[in-house]
Formats: sequence, C-alpha cells, structure tokens
Amino acid sequence: MTTEPTTDRRAFLTSSAGAASFTILRPETVFGSQANSTVEVGIIGAGGRGNWIGAFFPEFAGAKVVAFADVIRQRLDATREKFKVDASRAYYGPEAYKELAQSKLDGVVIETPPYYHPEHAMAAVEAGKHVFLAKPVAVDVPGCKTILEAGKRAQGKVSFLVDFQTRAQPVYQEAAARIHRGDIGKTMMAQVFYYAGRPSQDKSQPGMDPGQARLLNFYMDKVLGGDIIVEQNIHVIDVANWFLQGHPTMAFGTGGRGDWSGTNYNTGDAFDHFLVTFWYPNGVHADFSSHQITRHFSDLCVRCFGLKGAADTHYGGSLRITGENAWSGAEKDDTFRQGAINNVKAFVDSIRTGKLVNNAAQAVESNLTCILGRMAAYRGRVVTWDEMMGSNEKLEASLKLRW
Repeated sequence: MTTEPTTDRRAFLTSSAGAASFTILRPETVFGSQANSTVEVGIIGAGGRGNWIGAFFPEFAGAKVVAFADVIRQRLDATREKFKVDASRAYYGPEAYKELAQSKLDGVVIETPPYYHPEHAMAAVEAGKHVFLAKPVAVDVPGCKTILEAGKRAQGKVSFLVDFQTRAQPVYQEAAARIHRGDIGKTMMAQVFYYAGRPSQDKSQPGMDPGQARLLNFYMDKVLGGDIIVEQNIHVIDVANWFLQGHPTMAFGTGGRGDWSGTNYNTGDAFDHFLVTFWYPNGVHADFSSHQITRHFSDLCVRCFGLKGAADTHYGGSLRITGENAWSGAEKDDTFRQGAINNVKAFVDSIRTGKLVNNAAQAVESNLTCILGRMAAYRGRVVTWDEMMGSNEKLEASLKLRW
C-alpha cells in the first residue's frame, strides 16, 4: 500500500500511525516457520461476506482457511462444514474472536459489523497475527484511534491490510496517477456520489431476539454500521481523498430517512440519504450525495474537474479523462470482485515473502472523513476536522453476542 500525502495529510499521518508502507522481513519470521509453508487464515464472521471472500483465499492465493469465529451457532456450523474446517476450530460466542486470534494460524480475516472491528483487529495484532480487515474500520472517532494504534503496533511485525477494492485496481491507480501529475490541471472541484437501493431486506424473523435482529441488519443500524455514509459510502469518499491527496478540513451537511413502513426494508434507524459539502485544502470543494432509496440510476462515481479537463470514474463501470489529455481507461472495471481478489492475493503474498503491507492510517483517514460528513449532517451545521477529532462520543451497542 502506498500513499502520496500532502502537507496537511502528512501532519495527520505523522500524528497517527505513520504512512502506509512496505517493510521487508525474512519470510520465516512472519509465518508458519518456513517460506514454503501453506499460509493459514481464520475468519471472524461467518455471514455472507465472510463466506464470499473466504473462498478467495484458497482459490486465488493458495491459502487455507483453518478456523471460523461467530456469535450465531447455526451460521457458524454451516460455514465450518462448507469450508471443511475441523469442529475444534469453530469458535463460538462473545470471546470467539480472541480464541481464534490466539490459535495456531498466520492471518486473521475480519468480516464482522464495523462496530466490532477495532476490538477484533487489536486482538489479532496483540496475538501477533496478520490482519485482513473489511472497511469501514470503525463507526466512531475512538474506534478509529484504536485502529490507528493497532496499525502502529503492527508496523514491521505483521501485515495490516484494509480491503479497499478501488485502490487495488490498476485502472484506478492509473487514473489517480494521471490526476496527480496534472492531466486535468489543478483539481478545482469534485463531484462524489453513491446511489443505490437498500443493501438487503429485513433479515429478522418473528420471535427473534432483538439483538440478533440488529446484528443481521447491521447495514441499516446507526451504531453497528455507522450509518450508510460510513458503512457503504466510504467506497467513494476514500477515492475522493485519494484523488485529492488529503482529507477535508470541514463539512456541512444534511440528510434523513423516509417512510419505509409497509415494505420489506423497514428495519433499523440509519438514514437513507445524505447531502454533504466537503472543503478540501487548496480551495477544492467536493459535492457529496448518497441514497439507498431506489436501484434506478444506481452509480458510484467520483469526478474531478480542472482547467485542462475532467476525470470521470465509476466503481464497477467506466474510467476516463476528457480534455487536453484524453484517456480511455476502461469501459467496465470489475472493481468489486477483482479488487477484493487482488487484495487477498497481496495479503497472502505479504505473509509468504515478508514484504509487509500496512494501510491502516490511510483507511482511518477515509473513515474519519465519512464520520465528519455524518456529524455535519446529524448536526445540520458546519463541523471542522479538528472539532470532529476532538469528539469522544463512543457509540454503544451492548449486545449479548450468543445466539
């Protein structure tokens, strides 16, 4: 993972976990005792995402999934059988993530609701394990600071890779390089949006424990998911930070939630739309909006405008530059699947070779940008980066984590 920080961004990174970087160690010091051993990983979270990305480790990276941890017994047992994991390596209950992290394996894959990411990631690092973490990394500022500390502790010892698919795609890397070298001139304005329907219908069942229902529907839960601007919209907000080489200094926003009664999506308390203006350094403004109202006109887009042209990039779609330095990058990029595969391969390769990767600081910077937008929308006023960073508000779920 590499970054190209500006002065403002460099100050943020210096005060946190340091710039994302490669660190080279002897392969035998970082996994399984010998460089030709099979890399073994355990997955915390046996839900849909854990099942989906878990298959990539053996199929595309030659790693072996040897353990699972979850708080829902039925889901844990079904996933363990699917991956042919021994019953003794299926860890269940509120302490399951610690038991998995402390067991014999090389890497921990975290695919749980974002609320739990900080404690799961820190437990893995403290156990001396490599970490592959789903985004977003946290739902509040204290959680982001925990991830920064975990990333700092991981430096030079184990890999810490947060799964941003766009940054793993060559065509996005090329787009970023062209923007940074001035192909569109100095970026003066950006347009950022994420338009989609609700990610899933209500997964709860009659008589189900309310806590389990919240967990299954965490995408629509403000505390467990961080609201849609954090849980989902981080995909495009991260790209905006990447292209603009920094984070906003302040934001103003609004948002809300419509009436979902009478539909199969009437669950949770998360907003279904946000509209935010971000002020970036050097006089750059970004217009951000998102919704989960309808699947009509669905798109994930980041556009940058300069005097020489415009960059137009779409997650899972086309990437191009128009203007003086026209460029046709891709008609349709396989961002979601191939980006995840690329990250899985990079993670496993880092364990094999000892060329460690760590993008914790970069991931936290984007996560905090999302929280800045959420805070501005919730409060309906301008919120500065410094005000947001000074917030000690910690979201609390208090679920029993055993079903």
